[in-house]
Amino acid sequence: MVTANDATSDWVRSFRAGPPAARRLVCFPHAGGGAGFYRPFAKAFPAGVDVQVVQYPGRETRASEPLVEDMETLADRAAEALAPLLDRPTAVFGHSMGGSVAYEVVRRLEAAGGRRPDLLFVSARQAPAVRRDGHVHELDDERFVKVLRATGGTPTELMDNPEMREYLLPIIRNDYRLIERYRPEPGPRLATGIVAIAADDDMTVTPEEVAPWAEATDGGFAQVRFAGDHFYLLERTADLVDTVHRRLRWDRFSMP
Repeated sequence: MVTANDATSDWVRSFRAGPPAARRLVCFPHAGGGAGFYRPFAKAFPAGVDVQVVQYPGRETRASEPLVEDMETLADRAAEALAPLLDRPTAVFGHSMGGSVAYEVVRRLEAAGGRRPDLLFVSARQAPAVRRDGHVHELDDERFVKVLRATGGTPTELMDNPEMREYLLPIIRNDYRLIERYRPEPGPRLATGIVAIAADDDMTVTPEEVAPWAEATDGGFAQVRFAGDHFYLLERTADLVDTVHRRLRWDRFSMP
């Protein structure tokens, strides 16, 4: 039998084995992140949800591959790889940069005219209509690391280890450059519904910048807020899993 991982090569990872599930959730990591970031998240879901995590080139199991430097190429390649996963009701979840990548992938899957995801979760990411110029990727290493420490998500011990820092900084800087240069092209609103998630103390994006995701879809919209900072999901994993799962477990995806 061809599994999801067989069909999509190195692009997705699964962190648990089990019988076929009725629903699938595909997760996209943040800037500098790899699939391993979602391991606790994936394992927290009930058995009825097959959680697959995207692995971007140039990190973890794909460390020998070149990094992708622009959104168009990353989204094109990811959409092609993920099309075989749409063999059952599927939702997509992206955190931070991953929210924009997931959005662009859904746009491509819809444009292809075949099956599409039923629901898109965007976490801690401003809406496409919110224009923001960023230059963090141009900072020198010391100032760049200060930004990463303030944002969270990258363990301090990794930044304090010279070898790990030398390995990680080019990956994270590449992704910051990719997302800071990203400008969404005009296009039709999604048919896929969107659930936008904001954290109250996120220093990188406000709930007001998350709200305009409603303008990106005709498929229904909901906004959810959590206590916490940009990486609220590290401490609120159980609450986030419950929030996502409540919208996946009905006969049709729930958009209350």
